Amino acid sequence: MKKIVECVPNFSEGRDLAVIEKITDEIKSTPEVILLDVDPGKDTNRTVVTLAGSPEGVLEAAFKAIKKAAELIDMSKHSGAHARMGATDVCPFVPVSGVTMEDCVEIAKKLGQRVAEELNIPIYLYEEAAANEKRRSLAYIRQGEYEALAEKLKAEEFKPDFGAPVFNKKSGATVTGAREFLIAYNLNLNTRRVFPARKIANLMREKGRTVKNKETGKDEQIPGTLKATRAVGWYIDEYNMAQISVNLLNYKITPLYEVFEEANRLAGQIGIRITGSELVGLIPLEAMLQVGRYYLEKQSTTTGVSEQELIRVAAQSLGLNEVSEFNPEHKIIEYRFRQKGRLASMDIYEFADELASNSPAPGGGSVAALCGTLSAGLSAMVGNLTYVKKQFKKVRGEMISTSEKGQALKDFFTESIDKDTDAFNKIMECFSMPKGTDEETAARDKALQEATIEATLVPYSVLEKAKEAVELALTVAERGNPNSLSDSGVAGLAAAAAAEGALYNVMINLDGIDDQDFKAKLGKDAVALNREVQETAARIKEILHTGLKIS
Repeated sequence: MKKIVECVPNFSEGRDLAVIEKITDEIKSTPEVILLDVDPGKDTNRTVVTLAGSPEGVLEAAFKAIKKAAELIDMSKHSGAHARMGATDVCPFVPVSGVTMEDCVEIAKKLGQRVAEELNIPIYLYEEAAANEKRRSLAYIRQGEYEALAEKLKAEEFKPDFGAPVFNKKSGATVTGAREFLIAYNLNLNTRRVFPARKIANLMREKGRTVKNKETGKDEQIPGTLKATRAVGWYIDEYNMAQISVNLLNYKITPLYEVFEEANRLAGQIGIRITGSELVGLIPLEAMLQVGRYYLEKQSTTTGVSEQELIRVAAQSLGLNEVSEFNPEHKIIEYRFRQKGRLASMDIYEFADELASNSPAPGGGSVAALCGTLSAGLSAMVGNLTYVKKQFKKVRGEMISTSEKGQALKDFFTESIDKDTDAFNKIMECFSMPKGTDEETAARDKALQEATIEATLVPYSVLEKAKEAVELALTVAERGNPNSLSDSGVAGLAAAAAAEGALYNVMINLDGIDDQDFKAKLGKDAVALNREVQETAARIKEILHTGLKIS
């Protein structure tokens, strides 16, 4: 899984677009980072920037942006409607994929230490990175704002987590930390009246609503039905409808489908319907997949379908296309980083023509990966065809798991089709490097060794996954729908071909590697892995020959 971290720095400048552009240019110039959104506000005099990328890239981009903001923004002259205490007021990191919350806490701490040491800006840690419970709250840290900072720094209670407790008149102080992904989400009502929208929002949001106790005459707070949820009701003139605007603070606590279903339940109690919804900004892939799985399960349909189908089901179920187009390629944050391989994007005719050309790549390694794709896809198919039949109720859970694993393996192998060819091309590029001097020769040899190791590890990873693929094929051959027995058998054969083909590519590349210990271990492990795959494939073949009465 690709490692992606989101970062949402808030800068205390929302009016001077030239200043904002200079800050965001620092982000744009950083490798492995994409600038996703820039949202300046004149009244707040604040700009919210959203970027994402690799952990290393995001850390570097955040530092560069904070440094540029410190150069260009003078907090002693700043005013605005939004609470703030620094040129870069807050800079949270958010795990998206392939990283944990702990990873993001570590990134926040590295950033805080570097900013404090190199820029002399006091740093506070909040949310998941906070040193104590009080400092989890941004409001607590920021109380009194910039104007109170000089005095606050003298108190032990407000000693910075990084940096000296010395007032930086120009830059103020910055808060950094780690938090979950915030999903901004609006629910559409079949009414233009604001009151029902506000009532539903108050009933569902975690904070709840204030009511007067009839006996005591005092106000009491009644909690709402949904955790980690903020909500308000409003009227949108552009759409000519009322909406419930939701900030979902943690979709792992309260999934998006639960927000939709609860809003619809509460709306129904007062004769209102939720007709659709819209996402404001981006959403993590897993949050969409949760929704797709939920609605398929409600239909008693297998969830072991493709990622694309799960997203389609989710978008249709939530009515995400009612007021504006829902484009997964733009709205799902992981998809903004996804690059479909040239080979994997070809149709079968194009791929076959490319394969049959006089170019050495794509070659056997890419074809081995393709065999893995076919194997995993077939096993997922048999799992799905078994799940839907009542007579296989006892293995329904196992078939769902098989189909879901098959979908994931299918995607891995498909990506590996291009990875294998790309790795081979890197080796070819090394041969074109200059070798006129000793230094050039050494650099060329080093690059060639690194490229050869990569070209060996790609098919080795295919070999490892082929073991998982053949085990799925065995599962569906033994306990899947017997009407699909031939499909299970072909899944086993394709997995065996993927493994054997990957082994050949591992071994031929090992010849070009100088590290003898690496060669010996990887070669031994590869042979052992392939042996296991072929033994399992032989068991599948026996099942097929018995079941199909092949003598």
